Amino acid sequence: MRLLVLGGTSFVGRTIVADALDHDWDVTLFGRGKTGTELFPQAKRLIGDRDTDDYRALSVGEWDAVVDVSGYVPRHVGGAMDALGDRVGRYLFISSHAVYQREGIGPGSTESTPLRPERRDTEELDESSYGPLKVACENDIVARFAERATIVRPGRVAGPHDNQDAFTYWVRRAAQGGRLALPADPDQPTQITDSRDLARLVIRLLADERPGAFNAIGPGEPTTLSGLIRTCAEAAGTDVDIVPIPAETAPFLFPLVRERSGWSSLQRDPAKARAAGMPATPLSVTAADVLAWDRERGLPPLDRGFSAEEEARLLELHG
Repeated sequence: MRLLVLGGTSFVGRTIVADALDHDWDVTLFGRGKTGTELFPQAKRLIGDRDTDDYRALSVGEWDAVVDVSGYVPRHVGGAMDALGDRVGRYLFISSHAVYQREGIGPGSTESTPLRPERRDTEELDESSYGPLKVACENDIVARFAERATIVRPGRVAGPHDNQDAFTYWVRRAAQGGRLALPADPDQPTQITDSRDLARLVIRLLADERPGAFNAIGPGEPTTLSGLIRTCAEAAGTDVDIVPIPAETAPFLFPLVRERSGWSSLQRDPAKARAAGMPATPLSVTAADVLAWDRERGLPPLDRGFSAEEEARLLELHG
């Protein structure tokens, strides 16, 4: 398989590339060449920049499939498709479960859940625009590639090399043990997808030439946020005493915390992806592997979550 990856050196893309190379695929990476330059010496590298519409490096070459990890706005996918022309077989787009409507959707929603209205009037990514922009990207790819289009919609992804800090925060905090401040309802449902399961699904879909959309959600049934934290503690060999505190005490977008109105989106059905070959790594394994990776890299400061001082103060006030 000759595979072109748009992106491929950061977290999800990195994991997909590693899986493809493990299967002896011929991999070409397209990116700015500014990060991960030491990774994957056996892969070909093409330098370009989607933000400036620089696709000159894609003017030659043919590939059986492309995996688009770095497309966020319609201009990105349109530029890539124009540059590639008819020199690529299948277009697999890494989308998001943020494409789905949020209101009136019950637990166990599938790929047939209505999508949010697409947006093309902005390229600013925020809570209101991210999903609708991904919808526009999906629509353009399907319009161009039809049965040669594959859409993968991940939920919250976690694993080694995670650059988003959300799951890593709870893994690291649970490993410290003791009284732990949770600015949320402990019963909030939560679904975590191991990045390696996501990568395995992508490679399987390409190998089988499967069209359509797939919810990359895992593992199995959703757990609760308190259950996730306890699983992380068990993986670390510690004990935690979870202390619920008012949600308003936490900064915006606190790791894995969602308002109750959005709980249904954390209980999606992964059956179609499972049938296509997506594994279900146990949450305890994901937690243990993230903890080992986090310790190996030296436990650098995280951008999200409470500092030790903030948590101690909040526990004193509300715990």
